[in-house]
Amino acid sequence: MNTIKIRRTAVAAAAVALLPLSLAACSDSGSGSGTESAPSSAAGNEAQTGGTPTEDAMAGEQPFGPACAGVPKEGAGSFDGMAKDPVATAASNNPALSTLVTAVKQAGLVDTLNNAEDITVFAPTNDAFAKIPKADLDKVLADKATLTKILTYHVVGQKVSPKQLENGSFETLQKGMITTTGSGEDYTVNDTSKVVCGNVKTSNANVYIVDTVLMPK
Repeated sequence: MNTIKIRRTAVAAAAVALLPLSLAACSDSGSGSGTESAPSSAAGNEAQTGGTPTEDAMAGEQPFGPACAGVPKEGAGSFDGMAKDPVATAASNNPALSTLVTAVKQAGLVDTLNNAEDITVFAPTNDAFAKIPKADLDKVLADKATLTKILTYHVVGQKVSPKQLENGSFETLQKGMITTTGSGEDYTVNDTSKVVCGNVKTSNANVYIVDTVLMPK
């Protein structure tokens, strides 16, 4: 009898010892707690980055700069509206670019800009043109050859990203060169013209709105 009791006690002890191991094995397999912990970790990472990977990537594609606040929130002149139109048409719907649009029409460049593919336009605001003495501006607007030379100097034959502006040098359609410096949301063109609303998308161009008209050498 004592032998039987000893054996039963040993079996029971072994079963108790094996029970935690069996439970652990069940937890590690199938759809147990080990699998469910992954979403929690992902949620933690999402909280640290401020959003999903897609949202974070989109944030880097948004327009930036102080003058962006003046862009209409809705309609053809809004960022969404401009993205649907080619660049000359898009600019014509932005009130801050009306002088530039007049100059482009005067030079006969509307179709040239609208039909171009994958370009970058440094677009001077009305205030940028206002820095030029009126007599000089009127003279340029009346001289198609000079006007064309100035306007095409503002166009680069490739889409330029903000990252490329950090220390860039680009050939323009006028065949002259422009240089860009800066970082983050602060960029300068040719050491004189500040980007006041950058990374604006149109259907065929990236647009950087600038506060000073660029003059070719």
